[in-house]
Amino acid sequence: MKRIGLVFLTATLVACGSGGASRTLIQNKGSDTLLQVAQAWAEAYKEVNPDVSIAVSGGGSGTGISALINGTVDIANASREITDEEMELARANGGNPQEFVVGFDALAVFIHPDNPLGEVSIAQLAEIYGEGGATDRWSQLGITVPGCASDEIVRVSRQNSSGTYAYFREAILGEERDYKLGSRDMSGSKDVVDLVVNTPCAVGYSGLAYATDDVKMPCIIAEDGTCVAPSVETAVSGTYPLARSLLMYTRDAPEGAVKEYLDWILSDDAQCIIQDVGYAPVRLLSCS
Repeated sequence: MKRIGLVFLTATLVACGSGGASRTLIQNKGSDTLLQVAQAWAEAYKEVNPDVSIAVSGGGSGTGISALINGTVDIANASREITDEEMELARANGGNPQEFVVGFDALAVFIHPDNPLGEVSIAQLAEIYGEGGATDRWSQLGITVPGCASDEIVRVSRQNSSGTYAYFREAILGEERDYKLGSRDMSGSKDVVDLVVNTPCAVGYSGLAYATDDVKMPCIIAEDGTCVAPSVETAVSGTYPLARSLLMYTRDAPEGAVKEYLDWILSDDAQCIIQDVGYAPVRLLSCS
């Protein structure tokens, strides 16, 4: 494979105006799960270092990692780990991706607020979402959902470029099983929540930070039989069965402005921002 030249990395922008002051632009792209907090970090960092600008965009973990491989971003956001194949491609293109855990998430299952389902197991979710799964009606779970006359379970999922899509498949379905056909695949986490809010028959999944008062989140039955609700606390402790790491990747060992930005992201101030957004920080903090 021919090595793909770097399109841009940590570009220096010359600002118009007196003095010709320069600013550094860091390109940050990837996971929609991390999009809200990445935008909040970028905005807050303006006060920390006005000479650095962070350009944040989503598109999914796979999109961000692909851009990192091609050398068109400085930092890729991901809600799943980089794959062996992606790592090989990056190294073939002259990179050596470095991973940074920047927080934790409790991947929540969302249902309509009128749905009486209070708890659900991994096995039940696999039968709902998995290829060959036998569960396609709410009555099969022993409930009747008000407003869902058809009794059909409307499965809401994410597009296959999403790290949330990949994580849910691995955690719920395992390595050998794929999703059932016929789900409604949303481009973003907010779209998942919006559809569930307006569809009594629906079930969906996404990051905890996208939860609203208009959706219900059943607890997930753990291996020991306890039912654990998604929360910042259960994500940090790892007791929630669908807790996962939130990640940032650089193409090589970070230097200069990129390293300074990542160091700041792991500081108490920035970790309190991720907690305010609704995810779990990398360590327990007392944030005002």
